[in-house]
This record gives sequence, structure tokens and C-alpha cells, in this order.
Amino acid sequence: MDHVIVIGAGQAGSSCVAKLRNGGFEGKVTLIGAETAPPYQRPPLSKAYLMGDMSLERLYLRPESFYAEHDIDLRLGVEVSAIDTAAQTVTAGDDVLRYSDLVLATGSVPNRLPAGIGGALDGVFVVRDLGDVDAMSPRFVKGARVLIVGGGYIGLEAAAVAAKLGLEVVLVEMADRILQRVAAPETSDFFRALHGSHGVDIREGVGLDRLTGESAVDGAILSDGTRLDVDFVIVGVGIAPGSALAEAAGVVLDNGIATDAQGRTSVPNVWAAGDCASFPYRGGRIRLESVPNAIDQAECVAQNIMGTGGDYVARPWFWSDQYDVKLQIAGLNTGYDRVITRDGGTAKSFWYYKGDTLLAVDAANDPRGYMIGKRLIEAGKTADPALVADASSDLKALLK
Repeated sequence: MDHVIVIGAGQAGSSCVAKLRNGGFEGKVTLIGAETAPPYQRPPLSKAYLMGDMSLERLYLRPESFYAEHDIDLRLGVEVSAIDTAAQTVTAGDDVLRYSDLVLATGSVPNRLPAGIGGALDGVFVVRDLGDVDAMSPRFVKGARVLIVGGGYIGLEAAAVAAKLGLEVVLVEMADRILQRVAAPETSDFFRALHGSHGVDIREGVGLDRLTGESAVDGAILSDGTRLDVDFVIVGVGIAPGSALAEAAGVVLDNGIATDAQGRTSVPNVWAAGDCASFPYRGGRIRLESVPNAIDQAECVAQNIMGTGGDYVARPWFWSDQYDVKLQIAGLNTGYDRVITRDGGTAKSFWYYKGDTLLAVDAANDPRGYMIGKRLIEAGKTADPALVADASSDLKALLK
């Protein structure tokens, strides 16, 4: 009997097994997750869940009963220690399972601070899974002093929650500006001002030299010599693809697990999807860290396993919630050479161009700008910069 095993019970893994069953796959389906919780949403962890505005059950992607009802063998709290691609087996806990197809949906792992500079001290956290957030949430009490290392979206989202709950927040970013890796200076300026208005102390061009404390963190020394007293630390310095298991099994890596356009890896009957996978895109190769990509790519892999799919066509989009601002991002801004700002007061968006080509849009509380920008980018069309810059113009005209 055909047996599809999916390793990784996150957004991609859950989407893959659901698509298999909804698509009529009649063989065995096994979903293996290292965490004890059933598949859940990760983005709300650093926002609504940390704030206490979302219950654990609301995090779940599907009711726990869904898996049994659809004859999916959900194995939680189980570590996969080895893959034998010649025998087509997976060692999961004490069991050795044989597969006809294997899907690697192993996600990503957060970068951590080295132990040599205090990264292993009690009170130093990353924001990646339910356990991380459950461990740090009791420390979010009014007046507590938190140091956030890293000015990307994860760090800024955690800073927003901490500031809203009345903590004293210092955020350090060793690059010249926050969001430098992912956004234009205009977007950085917008969020710097937003956080400043909520009392967050953002320090750019300043790194962390080391954390201090015997067993638990009690302070930090920055690269400029500043000493801070802190009660806890949140580290948001990026993530890496979860590709160790694939590498040990001899699967080719290239910025994650390398796949073809349909999700196949270098090894027969082994597929990959989600944060861990890199795939062909516009003549190059990319890896996307986003919920929409995890869902769409995993569903594409499921369809290709069943023989009803085709090439995966990525439509990159992302979002971030900070205070009362919802940032929606369409497209990829790689290679942009100018940015046009559309300032509608409470709604503001930043449009990235390379020459005359529209590449991406960062839309802050501007859902119309986001949707129109997204439709243009996906259709391969551009937008007249003069119309974009004129906040009184009707953006819908750009679609004609």
C-alpha cells in the first residue's frame, strides 16, 4: 500500500496531509511532529497569543479530531532520528516506518546567541514555537526590563507587545537601521517612528557584546560600551532552514533543501515544502519564509504525489502586525533602485521599482494599496509612479 510520511507538523505538513485526503488519496498518511501540540499557527505566537488575546485552541490549524476523522496517523512528540533513502524508511522514535513517498516539511530553526556571550543563560529566549512563548510570557509584566536583540519583524513584533503591556523596552540592531535586510529606508523610518511613539528605545548600529549574569541574565554590555540592566532578553536574529535531517540522508542542499519546480528533491520519492525548501524562481532559486508559501507549496507537492499537479508558481506575500498597524507586503523587493511613497495619512504604502518595473509594495494600514499592488505584480504589470505618489488618485485606475 502507498504510504506518504510527512515529517514536520507545522503549516506545510498539515496542509500537505489535508490536501492528500481532500484530493482523494487512499493510501496511508502519517504526519510526524516533534512538538506535543497538534499543528498550529505560528504568526500569532509573537502577537495575539503573547498578548493573551488568543487561546491555545484558536491557534490550532484544524480541530484535533480532524486527523483521526481523515485517517491521518498524527504522531506528536516524536523525533525523527534518521532517514534511509535506499530502504525508504524513517526512524521515528522507536519505530521504523516504510514510505512510498516522503515529504520534508521541517521548517526552520531560530539563530541563537553563542553560549560564550551569555546565550545559554536563563531568561534568554527566541520566538519560534509554542514552548518558547509559553516560557517567556510570565515575564511580560508591567515595568519589567526587556532587551530585544535584532530589528527584524520578529523583534519589532515582540517589542510592540512588550510596550503595549507596559514593559521597558530596548531594542538593538547592529545594522545601520532596523529592517535593513528586508525593507527600504522609508519602511524602516515608518516603523522607527511608530515604536518611538510607544516608548521603545531603538538603538541602531549597535550590537550586543555580551550578556551578564551567573546562571540567569541580569544585564547586557553593548558594542558601544553601554551597560544595561535587564530582566530578560528576546533574540530575533533570523532563522535557518531546518535541513539537518535531509543533509544526513544525502539530500542535496542549496539555501535549504533544494527542490525542482514540483517539489522533488535530489532523491527519488523525497519531496520538500515550506521554510526548509528552496525552489526555482524567475531564473534563480529562492526560499520563502511565509505562511502562504508553506500552504501553497505543500498543497502543490501533495497534488504532484497524486499525479494531478504541476509546477509551483510562487506569489510572495507577507504581513506583520505591530500596535494598530497592519503591514501587508506583496512581491519581493530584491534589486529595487527606487521607492515611491504614497501617503494617505493613516494609510501609507511604499512601492518598489527596478527601472519601470514594479517589484513589491509595503502597505501600512493600506489594504487597497496592497491588493492593487499584489494584482499588478502577479499579472506582470507595473504602475505609473506619478499616479502612485498622488494620494488623491484612484488606484483602481492602475488596473486598467
